[in-house]
Amino acid sequence: MEIFANLWLGLQVAVSPLNLMYCLIGVLLGTLVGVLPGIGPTATIAMLLPITFNLNPTAALIMLSGIYYGASYGGSTTAILVNIPGEISSVVTTLDGYQMARQGRAGPALAISAIGSFIGGCVATLLIAWAAPPLAEIALKFGPAEYFSLMVFGLIGATILAHGSVIKAIAMVLMGLLFGIVGTDVNSGVLRYTFGVPELSDGIGLVPLFMGMYGISEIIKNLEDKGEREVFTKDVKNLFPRWADFKASIGAILRGTAIGSALGLLPGGGGLIASFTSYMVEKKMSKHPEQFGKGAIAGVAGPETANNAAAQTSFIPMLTLGIPSNIVMALMIGAMMIQGIAPGPQVMTSKPDLFWGLIVSMWVGNLLLVVLNLPLIGIWVKLLQIPYRLLFPGILVFMSIGVFSLSNNAFDMLVLGIYGLFGIVCMKLQMEMAPLALGVVLGPLMEENLRRAMLLSRGDATVFFTRPISSGFMIASIVLLIVLSLPFIRKKREQVFVEEE
Repeated sequence: MEIFANLWLGLQVAVSPLNLMYCLIGVLLGTLVGVLPGIGPTATIAMLLPITFNLNPTAALIMLSGIYYGASYGGSTTAILVNIPGEISSVVTTLDGYQMARQGRAGPALAISAIGSFIGGCVATLLIAWAAPPLAEIALKFGPAEYFSLMVFGLIGATILAHGSVIKAIAMVLMGLLFGIVGTDVNSGVLRYTFGVPELSDGIGLVPLFMGMYGISEIIKNLEDKGEREVFTKDVKNLFPRWADFKASIGAILRGTAIGSALGLLPGGGGLIASFTSYMVEKKMSKHPEQFGKGAIAGVAGPETANNAAAQTSFIPMLTLGIPSNIVMALMIGAMMIQGIAPGPQVMTSKPDLFWGLIVSMWVGNLLLVVLNLPLIGIWVKLLQIPYRLLFPGILVFMSIGVFSLSNNAFDMLVLGIYGLFGIVCMKLQMEMAPLALGVVLGPLMEENLRRAMLLSRGDATVFFTRPISSGFMIASIVLLIVLSLPFIRKKREQVFVEEE
């Protein structure tokens, strides 16, 4: 019965006029950035972090989370109508969604996408409410050794789930760890790797770093795509799917919910991995696999449900352990730190209104997405017809204002530009930036917990293998590395990511 009391508390917080307004703003902004290719939730949340200074913590997190799962919803609109994934997790939706639009069935594709996203999001929210309290209790037993081992496991998991070469992914993780320790040593007060630049004494700013790597590189990527694409607007008003569409989609929606809920928990996982896995499962289980890629509605329902469920459950490790499972969760942790809240299991007991209000707001946000966005599809279609060359100058200005307003420091603008160029280089070399971003966020935490563990054990490094929970994470990390080194597994992994592209 305690869970119902907690959900009731969360409902009272979530439906308060102020929080409801910020939830509405979040899901509308999320849908907008999902519809417009080249922005994405990562850059948008990074741009809006300065705004959270003037908001109360609950309202700020509700708005930012609404942007995240709203983008997962909005990305399907461009994927179906224009064959452009507005958000990275909607890549798979283009395969069958666009073919349905070409056949004059854009309406049912958009409606099934919305219904599946709503069901997946609601089930995942209930899973968060059920799983978070016991996980937080377990997390309270974590010491420095356990946290260090968990972060090692998370970074290795992010490496395995990264696209392309494993060597490149490991290199990006190590580079991220190096970027993360730039600044002042918390124990000795000595400046490290600042190269005489006083602005680096507090470390490299996360916001300009993330906005440069993700925002500017995405703009350049979209400017390079000069191909004209047809926008299918016919029959968009005919949104109600036929009974045959529901019958073909229900199994995919249920399986997508389960797949997305599970994969959202994994470090480095999230919407893209979940949607791709769901698509592969549906294709394998279908009696007519040859229809996939030619307008199979299950190829839209499963991935869209999975990516929204994964977006929701990725909050579980962030809320209960203080560990980000993906780059957006790293930014959410940054937002909590801006508000003076230390992420981790103590949030549930010290800030129950924030914790449960955020969880229930996800259900409210999913409901708002369905109620508001289906009638607004006509507006999103009009936005899709705006040439990107007219959009990107405004995006750049907005990004620059957001970075400068964070600390009123021109040096942050330089960091934005440098990491923008760095992101472009990474994109050209096909080096995924998510492992680097997680390394930057987790680097200082790993160093702090490593030092604490070594001090408590008086320099005995075996402490990471003698404590049961820590030992479990370290052994799991070693097993993952061994499995990945097997030739068969490595080849299979490469085939999966080639197929995904």
